[in-house]
Amino acid sequence: MQFTTEHNQLRDTIAKFVATEINPHVEEWEKAEQFPSHELFKKMGDLGLLGLRWPEKFGGAGLDFSYALVLAEELGLVNCGGVPMAIGVQTDMATPALANFGSDELRAEFLAPAISGDAVVCLGVSEPGGGSDVAALKTTAKSDGDDYVITGTKMWITNGMKADWCCLLANTSDGPAHGNKSLIIVPMNSKGITRQKIHKIGMHCSDTAQLFFDEVRVPKRNRIGDEGAGFLYQMLQFQEERLFGAASSLKSLDRAIDLTIEYTRDRKAFGHSVLDNQVVHFRLAELRTEVEALRALTYRAVADFMEGKDVTRLASMAKLKCGRLTREVSDTCLQYWGGMGYTSDNPIARSFRDGRLISIGGGTDEIMLGIICKLEGTLPKRRKD
Repeated sequence: MQFTTEHNQLRDTIAKFVATEINPHVEEWEKAEQFPSHELFKKMGDLGLLGLRWPEKFGGAGLDFSYALVLAEELGLVNCGGVPMAIGVQTDMATPALANFGSDELRAEFLAPAISGDAVVCLGVSEPGGGSDVAALKTTAKSDGDDYVITGTKMWITNGMKADWCCLLANTSDGPAHGNKSLIIVPMNSKGITRQKIHKIGMHCSDTAQLFFDEVRVPKRNRIGDEGAGFLYQMLQFQEERLFGAASSLKSLDRAIDLTIEYTRDRKAFGHSVLDNQVVHFRLAELRTEVEALRALTYRAVADFMEGKDVTRLASMAKLKCGRLTREVSDTCLQYWGGMGYTSDNPIARSFRDGRLISIGGGTDEIMLGIICKLEGTLPKRRKD
């Protein structure tokens, strides 16, 4: 990746925003198990941070994915995982399909306020019966004249309690599982929608919900692109989500290592610092090397994505490595902090709790391995019993 003066100016803007508008409030938001997403996103929208890649016609900056990479990286400076995840849903998980395949009318009505920060958005894919098995989802959107009538339940929905609209994946026909789904923009004030907050072991300030749709009527003009193309659009959207997730982990991983070096250098045991033990400083050196390897993989995947290449393999590898390395770094660092690492308000403890989700959300490690094996030609064919 080649970063320009413009990239560095964006880095400075985001870093200052994190330092002044996010980190001073993280403790309060974590305790409240929510953050003021409408207020925060509006401030980001005013700075032009929510539509870096989206068309200028709808309020975006029209830039390439390298600027989204910068945004994701700098959000790694946030002292928790919940806020960066919520921002990533707004910028790179719920809006790509709309930005790339939606009609101008639909983009003017729904994308523009997401870019300006006047609307908070969510993505409705996972369901109670299965998260990673997208083809098996049960939510239906039945045709009724000029409307769809939506019935079903969505689970683990980031921004779900406060969202103004949802990019919903639903079955719009009885055809094959990979060709019967459509992405539909559903206003969250529609009649028949109820929301239930989900309490989690980590990502506390992230607003997560279960959503219930009981014969919710939405005009067909709210469909993104072609009917039946939703599975394809969502798979493309997943690649952008996985690149964003990998990039957003880089500085948070570095920060965990930095904090651990600082703590173990000052912490004395048996007459010398904990860091002086070879097992400690060698292990931290190994972990730092792994972070740099993940950075290189992520940068390469982003560079290929910007050239229009299929990055399914590399994005899946980056997502897999990101989740596993986050678990490894946080677990190792917590061990070196000793009892202090096990206290609830410790930054490494929060990293331990928040980071565990990365190997689950957006496609589990096992799903990533399956994708990689399929592309490697090593995945066995399933028997038809």
